[in-house]
Amino acid sequence: MRTRFRSLLALAAVATAALLPTRGQAQAPAVVTPQETAARRAALAARLDSGVVIAFGGRALVHDFSTFYQLPAFRYLTELNEPDAALVMVVRNKRAQSTLFLTALDARTAFYYGQRVDSASSMTTHGLPGRSATALPAYLDSLAATGLPFFHIPDVETMDFARNDTLTRGQEALKGLATRFPRLSVRNGMPHVLQLRARKSEAEMTLIRQAAEISAEAHRAAMLTANPQHEYELRATLEYEFTRRGAERPAYGSIVGAGVNGTTLHYMKASDPAKPGDLVVMDAAAEYRGYAADITRTIPVSGTYTPAQRQLYTLVRDAQDIAERFSKPGLSVRAATDSSVALRTRGLAALGLIESVDASFDPPWNVNCTVSPTQCRQANLWMIHGITHGIGLAVHDPMQENGPDAKFAVGDAFTIEPGIYISTKALDVLPNTPKNRAFIAKVRSAVLQYQNTGVRIEDDYIITGKGLERISLVPREMDEIEALMKRRAVIQP
Repeated sequence: MRTRFRSLLALAAVATAALLPTRGQAQAPAVVTPQETAARRAALAARLDSGVVIAFGGRALVHDFSTFYQLPAFRYLTELNEPDAALVMVVRNKRAQSTLFLTALDARTAFYYGQRVDSASSMTTHGLPGRSATALPAYLDSLAATGLPFFHIPDVETMDFARNDTLTRGQEALKGLATRFPRLSVRNGMPHVLQLRARKSEAEMTLIRQAAEISAEAHRAAMLTANPQHEYELRATLEYEFTRRGAERPAYGSIVGAGVNGTTLHYMKASDPAKPGDLVVMDAAAEYRGYAADITRTIPVSGTYTPAQRQLYTLVRDAQDIAERFSKPGLSVRAATDSSVALRTRGLAALGLIESVDASFDPPWNVNCTVSPTQCRQANLWMIHGITHGIGLAVHDPMQENGPDAKFAVGDAFTIEPGIYISTKALDVLPNTPKNRAFIAKVRSAVLQYQNTGVRIEDDYIITGKGLERISLVPREMDEIEALMKRRAVIQP
């Protein structure tokens, strides 16, 4: 009975959070129209001049435990969110003739899974003529005989793991085609698509903003969850709010790590206790109509930050703030990152967590410290990831400029996510060298003072003609978070 009573009251607290206004619900949902996807294909054709573009969509699931979601590149070019399809664009003189190849379901299977777009309906729904997928092999063979180069859009689940995802349907089809036509030129067309995806349209900006607003409300609800005793209670609140507010799914595996788990960057088990005195790193966001947000908040289980936690949190928050100042149109992406790193480095030195701002160590990963000395600075042991990446159809989407000279530009959508992660487990994996032994001896007492404390603060931004806009409007100042958490329902154990 007590467990049931606790559950009911916890649900009541979540319901209270649900009464908070949601800006995203007040807006009419944005739509990527067939005209917009046609413009995307035209832009791709203009880049290629002449050739054959072949893009395979995602495969039908081989189980009934989750829902099909389209591959980002294929969705970008077609907006078709159904499995077992392919797009072929025949480009001549920068103009494309495009065809969808579709796999129909037999009548009985359609009773289970619903009707799919077919050759009769594809023009109306997606602005593209359709043919049966059974005609695709012969069609590709006929095009291969023309001598036109082929541009393959790899059908990988995510570009983060493209090198590991080598046995896809599309890549196997291209291997067979190359075997039959040894003189065929096959090139990777994905870089062209990624460059187009980097600049977000007005419709895309609206969809990303709505994903961020849904995600922000979910973080508010998590902050209002009454007396969480396990990580999974907070994850349940976050993901419940995603669904309740219209998102299709989490944009990535929700990260909810309490205590030492908060120092593991991609901790996704969410199975351990959340104890008073712990900080909880909640890196979780929604995907809305294919577009991802990415938000992180770090909250105290007890509702109040300790003095030591406040020191690290202030350092991370200041690092985010200074990066924001440099994240304006025409300013350097590197300057934003470097300013954030420099501020945190000075703070870590002041707290005794590194020997000095320039002090180095022998890292446990493979890096040439002579060639890349910055990667071997002691500060990097406590802040090992970058702070900026694009968001869009993937949670790690491209931005318009890359490399050391990259600048922020109108049409960018991205995150700023500095972090600091302190645990003796980081010291334990260091190679046993004289330099590392001296480093450990100097900082161990300070590390124990902040032991098992992870802090990450991540927000989402877009750049419009008016400048930088933060779109993840959820409390991030410690006083704001503590004030909101005081509104939690109090449940006696």
